[in-house]
Amino acid sequence: MPDIAAEARPALSGVLDWVGMGEIEMPVALQADDGRTVSSGARVNAFVNLKRGDVRGIHMSRLYLHVDKALSSEPVTPASIRRLLKDFLESHADLSDRAMVSLRFDHLVRRAALASDNSGWKSYPVSITGVMDRGHFALELGVEAAYSSTCPCSAALARQLIQEQFDADFAAGKPLDRDAVMAWLGSEQGIRATPHSQRSFATVKLRLVPSFADFPIVEIIDRIENALKTPVQTAVKRVDEQAFALLNGQNLMFCEDAARRIQDALDQDERISDFWLRASHHESLHPHDAVAVATKGIPGGYTAVPDGLQSR
Repeated sequence: MPDIAAEARPALSGVLDWVGMGEIEMPVALQADDGRTVSSGARVNAFVNLKRGDVRGIHMSRLYLHVDKALSSEPVTPASIRRLLKDFLESHADLSDRAMVSLRFDHLVRRAALASDNSGWKSYPVSITGVMDRGHFALELGVEAAYSSTCPCSAALARQLIQEQFDADFAAGKPLDRDAVMAWLGSEQGIRATPHSQRSFATVKLRLVPSFADFPIVEIIDRIENALKTPVQTAVKRVDEQAFALLNGQNLMFCEDAARRIQDALDQDERISDFWLRASHHESLHPHDAVAVATKGIPGGYTAVPDGLQSR
């Protein structure tokens, strides 16, 4: 059969930074903390560069078959990503000296309720990107975690209104009746204003030190959620909802506060050589988001661009 990509010359010569296949549908398996293998549906991008201007195209089918073989045979690990990239380059030895693969999938984790004996599944978007550039291997892990953020300014304004209502309902100079005050505190009349809170998202991209065998996805998510204190919940009874309200009241935060909490948590993890993070609060007060971005600040590392897109 004719092979036009191999036989025909390009009408215009020129090297290409990346050529390959985008949005390949594949299953991906990960080793869970308890030893189980967890499978998810993934979208995979597979690319090599085309360093020869006199060649019309690469062998895309080879990329697909390498991805299929790698993801079907074993759970994804840093070592398996490295092997996959080497396979890309070996199959394009005369055409390419750079290779890249990225995986995007949702990782399901069983989460216990805050106070009741219930539990439920929580989905976390995850991305894994590996690049082999002239023998140098780089690996990036990305995760996203949803949390609740209660506005400190709104909380202060609500407290002021409650104070004003208390002053109106309990005149100065008159003795206070404890039972009456307790009943007032439990009424809508007493708590006349509440602070606004919103579903928020912590998005992080990490470069990990090369001495680990598996991707510490859940450990990284736990570190972020423990720093923020208010991760969104799964199974919720009234006792869990009350516990969640208490956590929100004890952890008032602007997006700047959230970003600094995540920054401090990631700075203390010796497995992380560099990071980019974004705290995005999807405001309930107005239709736009409040956003804070931070990096570890490594020379030549991540740049603090708001959208997270980095040049490679």
